[in-house]
Amino acid sequence: MSPRPPPGPPALAGRPFPLGAHPEGGGVRFAVASAVADAVEVCLVDPTGGGQPVERRVELTERTFGVWHGLVPGVAPGQRYGFRVYGPYEPERGLRCNPAKLLVDPYARLLDGGLTDPAAAIGHTGDPMTGPPSPVDSLGGVPLSVVASPGGPDTGAAPEVPWEETVVYEVHVRGFTRRHPEVPPHQRGTYLGLAHPAVVAHLSRLGVTAVELMPVHAFVDEPLLFGTGRHNYWGYSPLGFLAPHPGYASEPGREVEEFRTMVAALHAAGIEVILDVVFNHTCENDVHGPTLCFRGLDAPAYYLHSDDGRQIDITGCGNTLDAGSPTVVRLVTDSLRYWATEMGVDGFRFDLASVLGRPGGGPFDPHGALLTAITTDPVLSRRKLVAEPWDATGDGYRVGDFGVQWAEWNGRYRDTVRDFWRGHGGVADLAYRLSGSSDLYADDGRRPWQSVNFVTAHDGFTLRDLVSYDHKHNEANGEGGHDGTDDNRSWNCGVEGETADRAVRALRARQARNLLATLFLSTGTPMLAAGDELWRTQRGNNNAYCQDNELSWLDWTPLGRPGSAGAELFSFTRRLIRLRAGCPALRQPEFFEGRTTPTGSPDLVWLRPDGQEMAETDWFDFSRLTLLMWIDGADCRSRTRGGEQVADHSWLAVLHAGHAEVEVVLPEDDFGARFEPVLDTGSADGVPPDGTPLAPGARLRVPGRTVLLLRATR
Repeated sequence: MSPRPPPGPPALAGRPFPLGAHPEGGGVRFAVASAVADAVEVCLVDPTGGGQPVERRVELTERTFGVWHGLVPGVAPGQRYGFRVYGPYEPERGLRCNPAKLLVDPYARLLDGGLTDPAAAIGHTGDPMTGPPSPVDSLGGVPLSVVASPGGPDTGAAPEVPWEETVVYEVHVRGFTRRHPEVPPHQRGTYLGLAHPAVVAHLSRLGVTAVELMPVHAFVDEPLLFGTGRHNYWGYSPLGFLAPHPGYASEPGREVEEFRTMVAALHAAGIEVILDVVFNHTCENDVHGPTLCFRGLDAPAYYLHSDDGRQIDITGCGNTLDAGSPTVVRLVTDSLRYWATEMGVDGFRFDLASVLGRPGGGPFDPHGALLTAITTDPVLSRRKLVAEPWDATGDGYRVGDFGVQWAEWNGRYRDTVRDFWRGHGGVADLAYRLSGSSDLYADDGRRPWQSVNFVTAHDGFTLRDLVSYDHKHNEANGEGGHDGTDDNRSWNCGVEGETADRAVRALRARQARNLLATLFLSTGTPMLAAGDELWRTQRGNNNAYCQDNELSWLDWTPLGRPGSAGAELFSFTRRLIRLRAGCPALRQPEFFEGRTTPTGSPDLVWLRPDGQEMAETDWFDFSRLTLLMWIDGADCRSRTRGGEQVADHSWLAVLHAGHAEVEVVLPEDDFGARFEPVLDTGSADGVPPDGTPLAPGARLRVPGRTVLLLRATR
């Protein structure tokens, strides 16, 4: 152990809660939890004239409920600090207290600096399970906590967009504006960049109602990336669960103010803010990794361990936070409440959320302590809650298994839609996905909008790459092509990668429109990956987590080139979103039941190309590549925000994934007096070349690989 220096000024007792650093009483009250510590010091860090940090150590002598706390007079906001923990170092029991390692406050609301000396942050010498603790002091090579001032700019009135009206847009704060020509250079890639009027105007023109921000909790690079010239770009390596990532601030130290300003700008445009939060693991990696915070405070209170003291990994990231630990439950819920109340956040998407339902690393329990604490919290229960319903193990794949208050990223939707449009026959599963996935969500009282439908996301191919590559091309990641999934369910339309072949390029654009049309015509909540509407490519890289460069940054130039593929796709996507917003029957908040509507037709009917209803045997014909979906709007279950039921037209959607033309017979009898074409993916902008209404029983020739939408009137 490092020797203890002479003590600084004594701390007053203070109170144990809330945890963290809080200005009060002419100083700052510090409180940190550690049930295993023998002593805890708060270390006040100041720079010297030569730039080297010096510290003043103050022992926290009060211990209440396993929380070490004290009020240090004379300390003010802006003070940098860390903790040193004295206690047992017994790796075989998972205990790794080492006062040579300066630790980040888990409740810090600001962090300063990064991990600049990974070797100094290693808590052990030699073998991590048998070697002694490292005597190397990590001060100067690790991030520091900073005392934050309370409050900040107003975040504006929450838009409170109903789920059934929600269109989610997945955004990376840095990459979205890093190349935006209208954003001032010093604001590009920052919170203020996302708040810029030109950027907000793009979101409004597109028609999205919520941005889902990839991780903005303070994060650091993984040790494997350090020194290779690569960095963690995505941010799934968290360190501070209450601190905004400092790298996204245009002015260091002002990330809280800038984040709140961003939220206010989006709220003023009627756009909600959803955070992608990572509570399944931390940046400390496995037992070989650095000691930056949780490991040095009380490792067994945070991480899953085996009986021999090794860490259990069900996340694929080296460690796993224990969802059954009261310390973890408290940290997660305190963090979420802070972002919801103080930072104005409207919802959360939980990365690898199955881990949160596996207390002790055991089987998944939708009513586990942490999941229950979130859904029963009076603040969090009013926010949008979205689970990524899987982890890194087979047992963790839990699509459809979360509790009644959870929406889910529907991975089944993604896979089914991709398979259909690459020509894998069969339409039975497609019908479930188009109509809200009732097979996954109806039996436990959930709603169709709790299926978050997506075709692409940050993880995997972009939309353009999905129709341009059969295989991943991750050479730039430096991992020998072993990273990233091989299960892409993509089709390159005949040529791998970029090509000058006009026919192939036209087919790719058509396939992209088919995928987007399917997404926005499906019942459920659509999610669009940022840049897909501008024809963004990562050149076949399906795991660009470490590509903080132009491979990942959004290229805005297509908007300035009318007639370009990106400009055309933007217009098409915008048309789709506006069409969905104006057609409440296509986004109903209740599942279809086959109920008879006032017109005498069922609310949903599946048809064959010959205009007849699908028979039982048709669903088992795996060569089928065409499906017609009839939605009767006479009994539309959508409502205004005031609660009044709204009416809509009826709709006929034709989805044809075959390469050859097919003849479709429009249905007769009670389905409508005429059918008006309103969408055709054969056109670059989606406008049908011929909008002449068609009569029931008319024969319609549908080109290969096409989506049509027709409005039925009576």
